[in-house]
Amino acid sequence: MFSKSCEYAIRATVFIGSQSFSGNKPRLKDISREINSPEAFTAKILQTLVKHSIITSHKGPNGGFSISLDLLPKIKIYDIVLAVDGDSIFKGCALGLPKCSENHPCPAHHKFKAVRKQLQKTLEEISIETMITDVISGSTFLKILN
Repeated sequence: MFSKSCEYAIRATVFIGSQSFSGNKPRLKDISREINSPEAFTAKILQTLVKHSIITSHKGPNGGFSISLDLLPKIKIYDIVLAVDGDSIFKGCALGLPKCSENHPCPAHHKFKAVRKQLQKTLEEISIETMITDVISGSTFLKILN
């Protein structure tokens, strides 16, 4: 559903957020290993997340990445999707046709409109904090935390 970059970005954010609960600031190498992504690719993803104020980068010998605990309930999956993939999943043509629009719809346009709206609503409701607490409670799983 999402690009590989976006999937990694979500997983990285959940991992960094979970580490922030413990006061830890994981480094690039740790994050890359945890989300099973090449370091150079992970670095670009983290750079994007920093640029969009989703995570914070700390320089120096005690550096790494973190998320302020007060931001965890405010950061939604929607924010990460927008930062990494943009809004095309919510607005783009389901068939990839460049001229598809409300006034000139493709055969799938009106059927997918409701699906896209529901997807956006759902992603706007899911916070990183909720994902972390669900994993910690055992009600869901995410390999990077187990």
